[in-house]
Amino acid sequence: MKTYTYTEQKDTRSGFGAGLAELGRTNPNVVALCADLIGSLKMDKFIEENPERFYQVGIAEANMMGMAAGLTIGGKIPFTGTFANFSTGRVYDQIRQSIAYSDKNVKICASHAGLTLGEDGATHQILEDIGLMKMLPGMVVINPCDYNQTKAATIAIADYEGPVYLRFGRPKVPVFTPEDQTFEIGKAIQLQEGNDVTIVATGHLVWEALEAAKVLHEEGISADVINIHTIKPLDDEAILKSVAKTGCIVTCEEHNFLGGLGESVSRVLALNNPTPQEFVATNDTFGESGTPAQLMAKYGLDSNAIIAKAKAVMARK
Repeated sequence: MKTYTYTEQKDTRSGFGAGLAELGRTNPNVVALCADLIGSLKMDKFIEENPERFYQVGIAEANMMGMAAGLTIGGKIPFTGTFANFSTGRVYDQIRQSIAYSDKNVKICASHAGLTLGEDGATHQILEDIGLMKMLPGMVVINPCDYNQTKAATIAIADYEGPVYLRFGRPKVPVFTPEDQTFEIGKAIQLQEGNDVTIVATGHLVWEALEAAKVLHEEGISADVINIHTIKPLDDEAILKSVAKTGCIVTCEEHNFLGGLGESVSRVLALNNPTPQEFVATNDTFGESGTPAQLMAKYGLDSNAIIAKAKAVMARK
């Protein structure tokens, strides 16, 4: 069994900030817009080095999306920045009409996604954004797992022509993927090889999946662990190859089980190879105020929940 360790914990939003700063130095067409949350989105370095390529829109997220769409017409590559709740739910009409319908080259970058926004509570914790965005025709949806992968994803989407939703978070989480990685949109990453159960995870749940696999291994259960950083387009081939071997699957996400990664996987299985599946996700509920660790445990989004679901789905084979 491959062992994953880490020497530090960093927030994925800082990975976005580092990636954006790198783009500022290497791609003159990249511009950035923010809705009064520069510090929260870690956009400071980009602004410091490229003040003429930054637009502070203020608390006017809908205007920000319209401005971003317009900037693409002149050949710019706009990166918008605000909380995931405001990046999607508050401005869905503008994204649909001005960006997705028009196939504009806008990168919608969303921090503080999911429950791990923490103490700010349910009004700021969006758990339906993946569903909202993946249903838009032509929209790519990406949810990286740690600082290094978020930085790599931020850099990679600048070279992709078309609208992208990039989702990341607030808390510090283990950094365990390579610093020099190449990010490939739509290509899942095999983290562990196993024969008894498939565990596919996205975002903050990837590390929890690895921790769960470690415990399962100690109990004699061999888990195939896959990092699904791109939810749309989904890597159908990787999922089907794994379940052909294991015969069952657990999907893990910091999102409502309705509309997220799990439902996308269900579609792939239903069309190609019906397979027992269990969901590690929120159960059609809003969140509440609490620390990230408290909320992940209460809502069943930690390694303990993944272990329980793995055992449950294996019993259904």
